[in-house]
Amino acid sequence: MAEPDGVRAQDGALVRVLVVDDDPLVRSALRLVLGGDPGVELVGEAGDGLEARTAVRTLRPDVVLMDVRMPRMDGLTATEHILAQPDHPQVVVLTTFDEDETVLAAVRAGASGFLLKDTAPERILAAVHRVHAGEPMLSPSVTRRLMGAVAARAQEDPRAAAARRLADTLTDRERDIALAIGRGLTNAEIAAELFISVATVKSHVTALLAKLGAENRVQVAIRVHDAGML
Repeated sequence: MAEPDGVRAQDGALVRVLVVDDDPLVRSALRLVLGGDPGVELVGEAGDGLEARTAVRTLRPDVVLMDVRMPRMDGLTATEHILAQPDHPQVVVLTTFDEDETVLAAVRAGASGFLLKDTAPERILAAVHRVHAGEPMLSPSVTRRLMGAVAARAQEDPRAAAARRLADTLTDRERDIALAIGRGLTNAEIAAELFISVATVKSHVTALLAKLGAENRVQVAIRVHDAGML
C-alpha cells in the first residue's frame, strides 16, 4: 500500500497499524481516530484473533490494537501467537474490560500497552507512537492497579521465586535501572536520575530484557514486582 503524504514517524516512515476487534462499530471508530494522525497508516482490520494472526503475517504492521473478547480466538491468545513470530509488531490491548486479571494476562502475554476503549483519541494515538518507539503505554489508573495486584500476590505466586532467581543475575546498575522501570520512569528520566546517557540506559534495558526473559519494559516492571524488588 502506498504511503500517503504526512508527518512521518521518527524513522522516516508512517507507523503501520492493524486494528483487531469483532465489533464493526469499534473498528469504524478506531479508523476515524487513526485517520486523524498523518503519521499513522491503517494497513488493515481483523474481526478475531485468527484473522489477526494471518493479517500480521501478510500486512506486517508495526502496531496492533487488539481487542480481548472475540470469537474463535481471543485477543490474549492471539497476542501470544503474534509475539512468538520473528520481527513481530508491538501489541496494545484495547478493551472495555479493566479487571486486574485481564490486565495481568495481557501484560504477561507480552502486550506493550493496555488501554480502555473509552480512552481519549489523543491518548490512543500517543500509545501507538510510544509503543512503536519502544515505550510501554498503560492508562495511569490501570498501572496503579496492576502493580498493586502483582505486589499483593507476589509472595504466593510461583512466579515470585523464578523472578527472584532472575533478579539475582543482575548487576548493581541493571538493578537500579530495573527498579526505575518498575517505577514507570522513561529512559530520559532514568538517565537524568542516574547521571548517565540515554544511550547507556537503552543498552542496559536491552540486557535486562534478555536476563529477565522479558518481551518489553512492561514485563520488566512485572518481574521487578514479582521479585519483591520494590
